[in-house]
Amino acid sequence: MPDGLLAALALPGLFWLLGAVFVAGTVYGFAGFGAALVFLPVAVAVVPPEIAIGAFSLSALVSLATVVPRAWPVVEKPALGQLLLAAMLGFPAGIWALRTWEEAAIRWTVSGVVLVTLAALLAGWRMRSAPRAGARLGVGLATGLVGGATGLTGPVVILFNLGAGAAAAVTRANTLVFLTLSSLLLLPQLWLQGLLPPAALWLGLLLVLPYAVGNRVGQALFDPAAEAVYARTAHAIIAASALAGLPVWS
Repeated sequence: MPDGLLAALALPGLFWLLGAVFVAGTVYGFAGFGAALVFLPVAVAVVPPEIAIGAFSLSALVSLATVVPRAWPVVEKPALGQLLLAAMLGFPAGIWALRTWEEAAIRWTVSGVVLVTLAALLAGWRMRSAPRAGARLGVGLATGLVGGATGLTGPVVILFNLGAGAAAAVTRANTLVFLTLSSLLLLPQLWLQGLLPPAALWLGLLLVLPYAVGNRVGQALFDPAAEAVYARTAHAIIAASALAGLPVWS
């Protein structure tokens, strides 16, 4: 058995990581986002942030087989392409921030932006018209910056999609396909900046199975007709993750 795999199996806290990634996969299968929001706060208490982000990004690729195929027919493809292009351009600067900035500064900024935007949504804010290419490119760039710095690519794009006021099934499909493909794009950029060590790859492989099982469970729970339940769940996940990410808990 390879030494890297043996080290991953002997990792203190591996049980908690496996449980957290199963819950994360379930949330993702249901809501179309939220997996990193659930997993990373647990993971960074066990392993360094760069290993947690790399391992999760690798395990998240299993969604290409578990949830993306069913969601793909509903996705708004041109919008998806614009978001992914801009996110890819934002990743390098975000990853640079991960390497150089104080962790507390990043966490305060991300939690503050998410909570303010969530408050606007709960107060009834919605976009007055369908989002255009410029807005999507801006959101994609912000997602890349935040995602590269923290591994959390979900908050910015899900708040944007919820504000657009599309049906729950469309919002979920747009978000989950974007997040899965952005994980694919993030991995080589982590590697180029030296933040994808072998330990992250082996741990990611161990996380694949529980994450995939969680995806299936969450997908079975999703009801496209339950618009209100979907919106309340999405808001609750965002609020809990933003509060949990505040540096005051460290």
